[in-house]
Amino acid sequence: MRRESRTRVILEAAKEVLVSRYDIETIDVNSAALPPLTPEALKERTDGRIPEKAVAVAEKIAAADRLVIAAPFWDMSFPAALKAFFENLSLYGITFTDDGTTCTGLCRCGKVLYITTRGMDIPTGDSRDQGSSYLKALSSLWGLGEVITVAAWNLDYMSAEQAALKVRETAVFVRTIAEDF
Repeated sequence: MRRESRTRVILEAAKEVLVSRYDIETIDVNSAALPPLTPEALKERTDGRIPEKAVAVAEKIAAADRLVIAAPFWDMSFPAALKAFFENLSLYGITFTDDGTTCTGLCRCGKVLYITTRGMDIPTGDSRDQGSSYLKALSSLWGLGEVITVAAWNLDYMSAEQAALKVRETAVFVRTIAEDF
């Protein structure tokens, strides 16, 4: 996210509440710089050569009580860097396993809070909102628990004042979600 990100404003409101109950660790997916998986990287993974950074972060995610994911809406989902991040952390024996017929999540997380802002008029649950549906699918694979999406949308089609008000209102709403998270 950019420093002046509307998504960041909502995230900070959630963190103000969550910090009283949880030790918070922030992982910046851009700084993590985990590249998209390629056929070569998948072969290395199959051969047991997995970057130590990916293993370390996957272990942190698997051990987390709660996850908060904050990302702006880009191209019907979220930025590719976040997708690449998840691809790298989807590690057999760390975030999931299988029994020969189906996959089972290994994460201990009970809930995921997904915070996003959308410039377009795309409410959560709309077929064009692929970020929420992807995270629900990932939660099913990894065993992350309930995914709660908090979003402000249609921000690019209102005045700057109206958009700022909508972001502030969403920040107030996310605080109430964070109280029981």
